[in-house]
Amino acid sequence: MNAALALHGLSFNYGDRTVLRLDALTLQPAETCAVIGPSGCGKTTLLHLVAGLLRPTLGTVSVCGQRLDELSVSACDRFRGRNMGIVFQRLHLLPALSVLENLLLAQHLARVSRDGAAANALLDALGIGELARARPAQLSQGQSQRVAIARALVHRPSLLLADEPTSSLDDGNAVRAIELLRTQAQSIGAALLVVTHDRRIRGQLDREVVLGGAA
Repeated sequence: MNAALALHGLSFNYGDRTVLRLDALTLQPAETCAVIGPSGCGKTTLLHLVAGLLRPTLGTVSVCGQRLDELSVSACDRFRGRNMGIVFQRLHLLPALSVLENLLLAQHLARVSRDGAAANALLDALGIGELARARPAQLSQGQSQRVAIARALVHRPSLLLADEPTSSLDDGNAVRAIELLRTQAQSIGAALLVVTHDRRIRGQLDREVVLGGAA
């Protein structure tokens, strides 16, 4: 079985400045990992490289056995849409759509069949099934976070990426958000990569990678 994620000899430069260097990282299906470090250490750059939004200066990024640099931009977009789910720091729920419609749109964009039953089941599993017809403006921050997790998982990706998912949450909700990401990713066999400066999540995932001298 191919690794969900494999990075080798990775570095990225902005001009003459190296902003990220990572020798190797491999995640198997259902494995979870936190990349921890202060602002400016290259965490967001790493996430963009893994998502195929940036190309490395040196090294390779492979997802499910596919090297991303071997794909055209359009093919990489399609590959990302089908094989990856992303929980952004800013949740970007579409305000004109209901919670359920946000999930159905995610299925459509991933080019999988729209499956309302599966979307509702996922909302139920996250404890927000009763909010399927609600609009994002009617949700609390914690509820919106759960919808964003559901949207990232609804097409059953092989790799789930989360960018600072606890940055705007209090201690209790931060712990719950990471637990939800972990359990829901593992329930579908997806690997989970979380990039964060939040030390509250240390020890909650299978592995940790520290960037920028954080301790």
